[in-house]
Amino acid sequence: MDVILVPGLWLDASSWDDILPALEAAGHRPRPLTMPGVGASASESGSIGIADWVAAVVGELDALAAPAVLVGHSGGGNVVWGAADARPDKVARVVFVDTVPPAPGADISEFDTTGGVVPFPGWEVFDDEEVFDLDADVRALWARRALPVPARVPTDTLALHDARRFGVPVTILSGGLTAETLPEVLAQWSAWATEFGAISDTEVVHLGTGHWPQFSKPAELAQAIVAAIR
Repeated sequence: MDVILVPGLWLDASSWDDILPALEAAGHRPRPLTMPGVGASASESGSIGIADWVAAVVGELDALAAPAVLVGHSGGGNVVWGAADARPDKVARVVFVDTVPPAPGADISEFDTTGGVVPFPGWEVFDDEEVFDLDADVRALWARRALPVPARVPTDTLALHDARRFGVPVTILSGGLTAETLPEVLAQWSAWATEFGAISDTEVVHLGTGHWPQFSKPAELAQAIVAAIR
């Protein structure tokens, strides 16, 4: 199975490196992506928005003969759900890594723009529950390797049009939430609860990690992705 891996903000394809061997050993063909404009200057990336990131994933799907699995981490979840909406017949499953299917019109989040791009804001802006399992060496490494993203990407709203997306199976690999607690959280945002409730085939897997399991628990994350692909 082809597995298209979409990173969250500030990360490139290499952020998936530690899970690739396990996917390959299971017989899958991982395809980690670096999204358009990541690491580019404002003059190069100013016109790039979330629709361009979705289009990049759609292009990968269109190049494949058979349906693929989409994996999206954090803000990458918006991207893969947008691609599933655009090509529902080309997606075998969507795996959300510590995020959930976004509602129509959702954005990723709002971070400060500097020099016309959105740089990595530093680990200190994140809650303890998101970063508790990242040691000092990992934090230092990825703070150095983090790349700015186009300014529009985090705040552009996501367009969703095709109700066939609700027939695409969904797995949520959640750091802190369980199948019991996720609906309680979603209930605070009715549009997200409605979106999730409309999906015909869902499962929630509790990882017990922070927000970046590809760094803190790569073996466990890889195992969970392999288990989701069926």
